[in-house]
Amino acid sequence: MSGSTYPRNIVLVHGGFVDGSGWRGVYDQLSKEGYRVSVVQNPTLSLEGDVAATHRVLDALEGQAVLVGHSYGGAVITQAGNHEKVTALVYIAAFAPDKGESVSTLISDPPPGAPVPPILPPRDGFLFLDREKFAASFAADVPAELAAFMADSQVPWGIDALNGAVSQPAWRTKPASYLVAADDRMIPPPAQRTMAERAGARTAEVPGSHAVYVSRPGAVADFIKQATDG
Repeated sequence: MSGSTYPRNIVLVHGGFVDGSGWRGVYDQLSKEGYRVSVVQNPTLSLEGDVAATHRVLDALEGQAVLVGHSYGGAVITQAGNHEKVTALVYIAAFAPDKGESVSTLISDPPPGAPVPPILPPRDGFLFLDREKFAASFAADVPAELAAFMADSQVPWGIDALNGAVSQPAWRTKPASYLVAADDRMIPPPAQRTMAERAGARTAEVPGSHAVYVSRPGAVADFIKQATDG
């Protein structure tokens, strides 16, 4: 990191079914190198609420920030990234909706042969993944004990969050980077590449499951650093 013109703040936004603790490995790597890292605990009840939670973190920071989102967190940063303190967006195996799109619309027409996430029917307005299929779909390269814990500690994902549409995609006005997880069985890698290209994102690809931010924190942290340092 060189020069005072580059932001030292990095804000990490998690996706559906999980909470911010999954970022611990990435947090540790970046913190050791002098970045000020914040982790948003977005409730995943509605897109609007999660954007507000992200804005509260940004409001409390001194200086500018790079905003990072995983999975549904990509939809959050696409909207929240319009905040005046955000200088760049980083998508980690994430949704990058355009204006009027939601996660729901982006997953409504999967390509032939693509793996189908094992999302159970809604219960009281919330979604869960089938715990027996969680590891294979979400965290295939995560140690079995940790993947089991993730499956058994799922955060209910609100239907309103899934259906929340972006009104102003920040990637249209701010630089974006996109890290594709090549072995993802939640968001098909071809869909990731298409969203990255549409957003004009600097793109890289690494082997990894949807939980690449957990299984390969070093590679994810290095990618975020490149986006942060310009």
